Amino acid sequence: MRPHPKPQPFPLDMLAVNRSSPEQLSRQLYHGLVAIIRSRALPPGSELPSTRALAAELGLGRNTIVAAYDQLVTEGYLANRQGARPVIVDLPDGPRETPAEEHPEPLRQPSLRGQLLLSQPYHHGRPGHVAFHPGMPDAGSFPFGVWGRLVARRASHGGETLFGTYDVTGHPALKEAIAGYLYSARGVRCRPEQIVITTGAQAAFDLLARLLLDPDDTVWMEEPGYYGAKAAFTVAGARILPIAVDQERGWRLDQPSFSPRLIYVTPACQHPLGITMRMEERLRLLDIAETANAWVIEDDFDGEYRFQGRPVPAIQSMDRSGRVIYVGTFAKLLFPALRLGFMVLPPELAGRIVNALSTTGQFAPLLLQAALADFITEGHMSRHLKRMRRIYAQRRQLFRDIVTERLRDEITLSPAEAGIQVVGYLRDGIDDIKVSQAAAKRAINVSPLSKYFQNTVPTQGLVLGYAACDAAQMSDGVERLAAAIGEVLG
Repeated sequence: MRPHPKPQPFPLDMLAVNRSSPEQLSRQLYHGLVAIIRSRALPPGSELPSTRALAAELGLGRNTIVAAYDQLVTEGYLANRQGARPVIVDLPDGPRETPAEEHPEPLRQPSLRGQLLLSQPYHHGRPGHVAFHPGMPDAGSFPFGVWGRLVARRASHGGETLFGTYDVTGHPALKEAIAGYLYSARGVRCRPEQIVITTGAQAAFDLLARLLLDPDDTVWMEEPGYYGAKAAFTVAGARILPIAVDQERGWRLDQPSFSPRLIYVTPACQHPLGITMRMEERLRLLDIAETANAWVIEDDFDGEYRFQGRPVPAIQSMDRSGRVIYVGTFAKLLFPALRLGFMVLPPELAGRIVNALSTTGQFAPLLLQAALADFITEGHMSRHLKRMRRIYAQRRQLFRDIVTERLRDEITLSPAEAGIQVVGYLRDGIDDIKVSQAAAKRAINVSPLSKYFQNTVPTQGLVLGYAACDAAQMSDGVERLAAAIGEVLG
């Protein structure tokens, strides 16, 4: 048996109590007793003073002492004994603090998959840098008054169904509304049961990468292409092979040579170039996918914003073998912080997706989904979209005029007719990374085009979002961008 420790004087000087402190007296006492125990000022097995004795010594109420002792017993610092005072438990030393002069042991590294995940690009910009953040809609024109009333109404009358973790594939009313909208606006043919609501398009790419890809599977992906999707496929262990895309020749689908497990495209408004996939390319793509028995992810990036003619029907509307997965988001239609997107899955995959969603937790708040369903069905979204198409068309032309006048010798804008951003090709000898860094110092957010290339020689340019800027912001932003380019040129 462990010998009973020799009694030692209780170190009252370590129990400083400050009555003017906002912290409760019992919590102050608790912290002081923990310090006594952890420092071994009293050895394990030592008895603490009785609650009456300690209360008298400190001038505190006995209930304050009891509360502190009870918490120490609960956490395992003290052990109660029947009819006796509590004693200090013999605790392991635990981790020691490393002196500042010593070099700590290096932390364990994440897994290889974790290291890949941590190395992927961050691309969410900063507040106040709306010029010229790619893909940023004009939140100032969103009808937040209407939206606030819809959310409040649903919050007041949501009932049990909106406040639990039910309907993990999405709120039924929203799925019904999306199915109707997609058919009329994009030609997508689906039943509401095939729709899965996600926390944005990126969440859909992450989930689909884990569902559809094994390590070393081949993914065909546009180059230049969307690095967010590429990041999801890379972390899943896929081998990315480029499909070359350019303004003049479009998608060159005779490349690459390895048979794909998955093909990722942005056919309505190629990201970042803004061009639209021609019918012959769409049919060729479906033929390749059929032959390779591959999945196709159709990212409908900016598909709603086309400034000449009607929006082009989705590839999903042409699919007859159930291999096209359509991914959309409300970030550009409404506002990015809403974090609501969706997938349209082939029926076989849709029937089993609930298990994956339950495991990953990638399902969106039902309250927001219900409010969005009302926003669509009551006609607010169609009115908002119609208005924003008109505003963005005007801003697009104004932006082109300002850039052409001020930066005609440094930037050539692409002629793309879709999307809420445009590519500006830089004059030979101008480094787009350096320009973006110089612009950031002037509170201008531009994305270097070279960042969208991974496997081939990059083109130097800037991806410029104009939708969130009014005329004054555009003029000021272009002047700052000109100063950034001037700094790079020296």
